[in-house]
Amino acid sequence: MMVPHTKLHDIALQLLRAGGSSEDEANTVADHLIGANLAGHDSHGVVMLSPYVKSLKSGNLKPNHKPAIVSENGPFAVWDGKHCYGQIVARQAMQWCIDTAKTQGIAIHGLRNVHHIGRVGTYGEMAAAAGLVSISFVNGYSGKPRVAPFRGKHGRYTTNPICIAVPGTSTTPPTILDFATSVIALGKVRVAYNDKRQVVPGALIDSEGRPTTNPGVMYEDPIGAALPFGEHKGSGLALICDLLAGAVAGAGVMPGETPPEHGIINGWLTFVLDPTRLATMPFVQAEIDKMVAFVKSSPPIDPTLPVLVAGDPERIARAKRSDEGVYIDNETWAQLVEAGRSLGVNIDLGA
Repeated sequence: MMVPHTKLHDIALQLLRAGGSSEDEANTVADHLIGANLAGHDSHGVVMLSPYVKSLKSGNLKPNHKPAIVSENGPFAVWDGKHCYGQIVARQAMQWCIDTAKTQGIAIHGLRNVHHIGRVGTYGEMAAAAGLVSISFVNGYSGKPRVAPFRGKHGRYTTNPICIAVPGTSTTPPTILDFATSVIALGKVRVAYNDKRQVVPGALIDSEGRPTTNPGVMYEDPIGAALPFGEHKGSGLALICDLLAGAVAGAGVMPGETPPEHGIINGWLTFVLDPTRLATMPFVQAEIDKMVAFVKSSPPIDPTLPVLVAGDPERIARAKRSDEGVYIDNETWAQLVEAGRSLGVNIDLGA
């Protein structure tokens, strides 16, 4: 079904409020989730509400809690998320980075022990909107690792995303490079599984390491694995995410193949830089305009598919989905209804 984004926002608010969130918290998390849907990243949209409710009920997600400051020293900070909603704490952490980078030129923030922070590109967009550059590395260290290393057949990583954001100019939108280090984000596999359709070739292997397009290998025994993108390159970047967000930032790394399930727990290491500490803003903006225009001037192989740069797919999806609504498959809808029922909320498409 196609559902207006405003209706999805209302549904998210109902579930989040019933889960114990304050009005401000519920609105911030709902904004983030529906923003992901509008940006075309259904893997980080309302499909996440069902696992969030499960984490709430198990006590692994703490509504209305505040992070603990482990340390703050000049341009450096480390926070403990205390299993708070990641969309709340990560937004606060990025705002700290923005404020700090504007006064000190650079900010480096480590975030640990925080529940799923959602679509990382959201925080890159915040930095870019403030005229700053950001680089973020994220890992996950709960649940079973589902991404195989290069030449491996069993999971050793989570999807370990990386986001690099560069501000825009008066004529060029911000460049937001936001990607999982696996061929496909696990949330997208979940969406395909719910919708009973296959995933792209080259994204998954079964438990014996054989290529498959069946998303069920990630949810039905014997469990398979997702593959890193670009073979050794994606696998290497996934490892770097664990070493930086997990080891260096103090969050921790995957302890083994079958660690205890503690909800969706992330570690995050982010760098935010004021580009005017390196070059003048007029020069930076002129070069951004020049480079992006040059890239897009390449004749497309298929005239119906124009050349895109990072951030374009999200802008296209927002325009389309804001007007047409967001596609929700029957299984995802059933999960939303069941999540509501477990919280005493009747989820429907009525007024």
